[in-house]
Amino acid sequence: MRSIKQPGAPVAERIQWVEARGRAFSFRLEAGLPLLEAARRGFAAEGFANGVLNFGRAALGPFAYVMPALSKTGDNAAFYSDTFRPSGVTRTKLGSMTLGMRDGAPFFHCHGLWTEADGKTSGGHMLPDETVVAEPFEVEAFGIDGAMFAAEPDPETNFKLFGPVAAASSGAHTTSRAFALRLRPNQDFAGCLEAFCRAHGIARATIHGGVGSTIGARFTHGGVTEPFATELAVTAGTIVMGSSGAPEAALDIALIDYTGGIAEGRLIRGDNPVLMTMELVLEVLG
Repeated sequence: MRSIKQPGAPVAERIQWVEARGRAFSFRLEAGLPLLEAARRGFAAEGFANGVLNFGRAALGPFAYVMPALSKTGDNAAFYSDTFRPSGVTRTKLGSMTLGMRDGAPFFHCHGLWTEADGKTSGGHMLPDETVVAEPFEVEAFGIDGAMFAAEPDPETNFKLFGPVAAASSGAHTTSRAFALRLRPNQDFAGCLEAFCRAHGIARATIHGGVGSTIGARFTHGGVTEPFATELAVTAGTIVMGSSGAPEAALDIALIDYTGGIAEGRLIRGDNPVLMTMELVLEVLG
């Protein structure tokens, strides 16, 4: 399987996880608010301090983002481009967000694909402090209680990355058993989830959120992304019992690579290793 050497030594525990409770809901983000604050308010209105969300068409402006890029210093296996600030209103095709805490304040990690006002199609990593909701739009969210995504230094990748940590219950209304996960580098995305579900007796689950990167990509429709540095959003994901009697993951994703190449589709199981990180929430169905 493909792998990329990271600057730091791998830690023994390859999945960072916390069991929690959660609930799916939808809400409307209000125009004129920073995207971060609009998301925070939507979760807070349902009693949650953090969680994950997915969205389709949205209008953002002002808007700022970075794309994946090669590392100029060698301090990281890959890095970010300079910041892009397209004028006018940018209209998204899709996006996935993790909402958590960084340095004691709300923060998000959000990847997506979009079309800028001049017609340029692009994608990447949205910047929380420079992105504003231009028109109201709906999102599908999943709030978690008893766990928190917190940005902490990660010696393996030499980045400050979101990972789940235990948190006091806020008393929010929940309906489901859930696991907040962060998958570490150089392990197959689907295989890692399947092994986790086997270990925890999970036969069926839905994936909520899903923000991270893979080392290129191989799709079931035959498509291949060769450039190794990507920014990825999960658009749909499930775990079901396969014909073998073991859990099998179906992962639909969208990504942009460091050359600007865009790809969408279902990932081949067993051939899509994580590059830096993969954050998501598993809602247990059975």
